[in-house]
Amino acid sequence: MNVQINYKNISSVKNSVNHVLFTDENFNISALKKYLVNKEYSFVTDLLKSKDLKKKIISLDLNSKKKIILISLKKEIKNSELENLGAKFYDTFKDFKIKDYVLISDTAPSKLSNVVGHFLHGVKLKSYKFEKYKTKKSKKNINIFVTGKNKPNPQEQIKFKAIEEGSFYTRDLVSEPGNVLHPDEYAKRINSLKKHGLKITVYDEKKLKKLGMNTLLGVGQGSIRGSYLVTMEWNGLKNNSKPLAFVGKGVCFDTGGISLKPAKFMEDMTYDMAGSAVVVGLMKSLALRKAKINAVGVVGLVENMPGGNALRPGDILKSYSGKTVEVLNTDAEGRLVLADALTYTEEKFKPKFIVDLATLTGAIIVSLGSEYAGLFSNDDKLSNQLIKTGEKVEEKVWRMPLNKNFDKLIDSKNADMQNINYVGGAGSTTAAQFLQRFILNKTPWAHLDIAGMAFSKYGGALNSGGATGYGVRLLNKLIEDNYE
Repeated sequence: MNVQINYKNISSVKNSVNHVLFTDENFNISALKKYLVNKEYSFVTDLLKSKDLKKKIISLDLNSKKKIILISLKKEIKNSELENLGAKFYDTFKDFKIKDYVLISDTAPSKLSNVVGHFLHGVKLKSYKFEKYKTKKSKKNINIFVTGKNKPNPQEQIKFKAIEEGSFYTRDLVSEPGNVLHPDEYAKRINSLKKHGLKITVYDEKKLKKLGMNTLLGVGQGSIRGSYLVTMEWNGLKNNSKPLAFVGKGVCFDTGGISLKPAKFMEDMTYDMAGSAVVVGLMKSLALRKAKINAVGVVGLVENMPGGNALRPGDILKSYSGKTVEVLNTDAEGRLVLADALTYTEEKFKPKFIVDLATLTGAIIVSLGSEYAGLFSNDDKLSNQLIKTGEKVEEKVWRMPLNKNFDKLIDSKNADMQNINYVGGAGSTTAAQFLQRFILNKTPWAHLDIAGMAFSKYGGALNSGGATGYGVRLLNKLIEDNYE
């Protein structure tokens, strides 16, 4: 289903259209008199007496062709609550035959910042569906015409649309099946983002071998598909200030390799590239909204397959950093991809900070379920910014421990380190501890393990199930609040 937001062509809407108005939390409609004719006002007043006023959204039939939809707002309401109200509005009316709505923005309290913008942002985010491969697609459209003065200004409209498009691009990438979005195709799609003003550099296997990115290449060597590192640069400041860096794990399909996963639910491993998709969607958003910041996105794209040339348990690889890794389990592959990507990002771009995202461990789901992403960091300031921002946009993170005492669990007898902890326990922490070893110059760094957040079978407040796009809004807000 497609939701169209129209801020201009209100005159083309028929009088029979349905009106959306905001009220206070008690559904006091005295302030709405000027938007209703006398008969309608009296009728609405009477109808409200029989309604459950504890609800946030009340729909009233004035006649067979016209509804009044009232949205109640608390005196103090967060932007995330407004977005959730918009999502609820979509869920309430998505199956109705009604197609056109007029939202009267002047009924929204002007003392609250951008009520209409955040409400409609929630409507749009909730409306996403991935129907690319369905032969029968929903042809229904919902048109919301916004009238009045209390609506987002043009710059705010661009910002909301950019974040929506970035989030949807991330969801699209995560939703694609592995036979379509393999590393070769993925690299091409990222390269197409040049049209938005991003500088894209694609490193293929030949270039990666020359650079010495052997841990990344090791993961993909069992696949007939290529392996890639792709960088995306956005220079919104037009100066030489240090960029913000975002690194993503892009394992397009993860069979586990020779350490083969069980067959049950292996089909879900098409979303093991969600960390990279967040980085790509974020960079697209920054370009679309012309963010006043310098930023770089770096993604490692591989396919982990059990082919005749696949990585074996016990193999030892030399990473881009020069450190050696004994691969005890080929299904702990994401950290091998990120190891090379992190060191390269730090050395090449010398960023202010690095945030990496990965569907890295099942252990984080045991710890935090689908409520929080796991946050591991060497920097308190960056951690606190992420925690605070996560609460604002309801893409929450929970800080987990890093400590040198965990290092003994990944020290190897045969190499500098091993890629798993065979003692047991602390699976997410030892994975993060492994990654930290590839931050060589004490750059502020945060690792977000999003294994429980990237995909939802049941849907959430702002998504209807499937790929969530978790992380795009979080990182956009982090940048907006702290670095622009």
